[in-house]
Amino acid sequence: MRVGLDAGLTVGTATGIGQYVRGLERALAAAGVEVVALSDPRIDPWRFDRRVYWDQIALPSLARAARVDIVHCASGTMPLALALPTVVTVHDVAWLRRAQAHARFYARWYFGTFSIARYRRATRIVVDSTFSRDELIEVGGLPASSMDVVYPGVDQAFGSVVRRADARTILVVGTIEPRKNLKAVVRALPALPEARIVAVGPHTPYAGECAALAASLGVAHRLEMPGYVTADALLELYATAAVAAVPSEYEGFGYAAAQALCAGLPPIVSDRSSLPEVVAGDALVLALEDDAAWIAALRDGLSGRLEDRARTTRDAARERFAWSTAARRLIGIYTEALAAN
Repeated sequence: MRVGLDAGLTVGTATGIGQYVRGLERALAAAGVEVVALSDPRIDPWRFDRRVYWDQIALPSLARAARVDIVHCASGTMPLALALPTVVTVHDVAWLRRAQAHARFYARWYFGTFSIARYRRATRIVVDSTFSRDELIEVGGLPASSMDVVYPGVDQAFGSVVRRADARTILVVGTIEPRKNLKAVVRALPALPEARIVAVGPHTPYAGECAALAASLGVAHRLEMPGYVTADALLELYATAAVAAVPSEYEGFGYAAAQALCAGLPPIVSDRSSLPEVVAGDALVLALEDDAAWIAALRDGLSGRLEDRARTTRDAARERFAWSTAARRLIGIYTEALAAN
């Protein structure tokens, strides 16, 4: 089969979805699938108008020109009209579940209500977790029979990380936006005088709120928000940080937690959304509102008391989040989708 993979979000700063697409492209090719990565370096997907142009005009045009058998819309959005069998990956329904205070109303509509309606036209729907499947059933009214749960893979480079913890760094990975809840970790800093937070990921206006909170608590010098970093720099942080914090209020999957598990970096996650499912008992899961529990757990992580647990669960995580496993599942889904058309 010849698969057209929507790679629009690999252009520019590739965040979680961009990394998902790159990993999937490599895994499918390694499994012997002919993959055509559909992208255009001239189209900036981080501008709303360009994203709509990409989804609705450029992507269908490129798919037709490439003469693919099936299109995998791997970024959570779909064309209004595409005369080809289509598989869509829905990473989460945060646009409907979590108000995007900084987003324009038209963006909330496009990535929320409009996209839900498009999913009904998909041949198959792939979701990143059982949690996201249940959310899509509840919010979108879509039948469970149309969906397949396939955990995203984690790049093998994380599994090859050589740990050498520095005993002071709390790593937080992901876009700095309200649902990622960085403030929960900032609030813990005054009780952890030797610690610093390195929060890696693109900024939204919420980053300014976190900086203001840190300043009010007298810990601004111990909060670092360098923005997007290179792959090598990120791997170095996973190697040297003492603990990873994932205090999110909403995650469709939780790449930061999965990457930490594969790297052997002890993660501490909130008890919300998909995170308990993703860590599968291999990490501390804490009530989101329990500041005292977060302080105690972070102190244990900084002291090295969580390292042994992370070391013993690392191999199981690497197997659970292997891209080869995800690729095999998706090839089966493509085959079924083609047979259904």
